[in-house]
Amino acid sequence: MTKSQHIGIVAVSGEGAALCYRTICVEGAALFGAHDHPEITMHTYSLAEYMRHIENNRWDEVGQLLLLSATKVVNSGAEMLVCPDNTVHQAIDLIRPQSPAPWLHIAEEVAAVAAKRNFHRLGILGTRYLMEGPVYTRALAERAIAYDTPDSADRERINAVIFDELVRGEFKGTSRRYFQDVIEKLADRGCDAVVLGCTEIPLLIAQTDSALPVIDSTRTLARAALREAAVRTIV
Repeated sequence: MTKSQHIGIVAVSGEGAALCYRTICVEGAALFGAHDHPEITMHTYSLAEYMRHIENNRWDEVGQLLLLSATKVVNSGAEMLVCPDNTVHQAIDLIRPQSPAPWLHIAEEVAAVAAKRNFHRLGILGTRYLMEGPVYTRALAERAIAYDTPDSADRERINAVIFDELVRGEFKGTSRRYFQDVIEKLADRGCDAVVLGCTEIPLLIAQTDSALPVIDSTRTLARAALREAAVRTIV
C-alpha cells in the first residue's frame, strides 16, 4: 500500500495560508485523482504574536514560534513543512537545522521557477521587512538571478496596503491600480518578471493585471508541496 506524504502548513497570516491550503486541495486532483489531495495539518499562532517580534527585529523569537508551530503539526503526523509567509522565512533560515521535519523554502521554490522560465532580473514585492531583508538574496544568487525592489516611498506604501488591507481580506481597486503602477516602474528599470512575494498579493494582482510576467509565491509553494508529497512512501 502507498500513500502521499502528509503536509504540515505552518501558517502566519490567514489570507495567505488559506490560499495555500485551497491550492493544495484544488490542484491536488491533477496528481491524485478527483477530489483527492494529501493529508494536511495546519497550525498558526496569531499574526499579532509574530508582529511583536518582527517589528522589534527579534528574528530568533520569530523562529521559536515557527518551531513550536512546526512541532504541533509534526505531532499530528506531518512529514514535511511549508510556511505560506515570505517575511518570516528570515527566521526559517535560522531554525531549519533544528526543525522536526524538512521545510520547503518559498524563496528557493520561486528561484527555481524563475530559472526554469529563464528570467534574469526579478522585481520583488512584499512587506517592507521582506523587500529590505535577506530572504531572496541567497536563493536568487545561487541561480545567478538579479533582483530589484521598489523605491523607499513605494516600499512603505506597499507595506501599508499589505497590513492595513490585504491581511484583513480587503482587496481594493485603488490598491490594485497602485500595484500595477509599481510593476510598470520595475519593468522600466529592467525587470523581466515580478515576484508576488507577500502571500496575499496574488489575491489582489493576477497575471492579467500585470505588465510583467508574475511568479505567485503562494501557489508556487503549494505546488512544490504537492510535488514533494507525491513522492510516495510504502506503508
